[in-house]
Amino acid sequence: MDQQPHEVIWTVTNAIVPSSCLHVVAELGVADHIGDQPIPVKELAARCGADPDSLDRVLRLLSTYGIFADRSGAYGHTEPSRLLGSDHPMSMRALSRMMGLPVFSAAFAQLDHCVRTGSPSLEQVAPEGLWPYLQSHPREAAIFGQAMTAKAAADVAAVLGAYGFGRFGTIADIGGGRGHLLRAILDVVPTAEGILFELPDVVATLHIDSERLTAQAGDFFVDPLPAADAYILMEVIHDWADAEAAAILRAIRRAAPADAAVLIIEGVVIEDQTDPRVQTLDVLMLAVTGGRERSPSQLSKLLESAGLRPSTVIETSGAMRIVEATAV
Repeated sequence: MDQQPHEVIWTVTNAIVPSSCLHVVAELGVADHIGDQPIPVKELAARCGADPDSLDRVLRLLSTYGIFADRSGAYGHTEPSRLLGSDHPMSMRALSRMMGLPVFSAAFAQLDHCVRTGSPSLEQVAPEGLWPYLQSHPREAAIFGQAMTAKAAADVAAVLGAYGFGRFGTIADIGGGRGHLLRAILDVVPTAEGILFELPDVVATLHIDSERLTAQAGDFFVDPLPAADAYILMEVIHDWADAEAAAILRAIRRAAPADAAVLIIEGVVIEDQTDPRVQTLDVLMLAVTGGRERSPSQLSKLLESAGLRPSTVIETSGAMRIVEATAV
């Protein structure tokens, strides 16, 4: 049933309540303590180190969203709540933990700062910016890395289903984290070789178990990028304001042979289409990194300024789109 206008405002105003409940439940690891059968809340609270009544009320609210199943004082799993399990292959626990970190919650508490000034509100909490902050806070950095890995894993199937990588001999993943997309591409294209370009502290933690995959440590603002037939940037360009985004693309163009493909994979703002997932990411970038989700025309301007010729926007089955360009 459609909500009344005042109910719409009430729901959005109080959206922080269920999201905060989700952050806490993810931090406590509640899903890890529930098996195939519902567990009484008192026992569940004891396992999690929580107050039974408080945990009951939090889980009761989440169950109204389909996250956990309320069974008269006991709680069992639903398909969404299983994704909060640490060992689930598509686990989203780290993503919920990340959004509950004080640096993120404090940034959104000061969202008015970036709306008034255009500068990320996270800078009010961490003046040096997100990336230096994470480098100096290893616990938060670990959660952030796990969250990005989880999100990438969820998007990989959609990307592979939408684009054929078989024509490329060498594929470079620029800023690709732990290489989940690149590894998946190499699995389906046995003739290709991959190069994962990431910061040295990320590369130092990688376990490379394929002769067709190599890791190159560096900073794309400083160090030369590898030569490749195709470059993939999955949720990289949206992290940065236009000047920095253009600098990354220029670095790719300097390294890229003529006719190499450049694939920007992220949320793309399409005119006359409403997608709350993309709009949510856009405001997240506004508050946290100073980047943005861009329209095809905005991405085309960036690409053209770097000597890259945009060609098409490819839909996927998920929230991501693929913007394809060619080195000229």
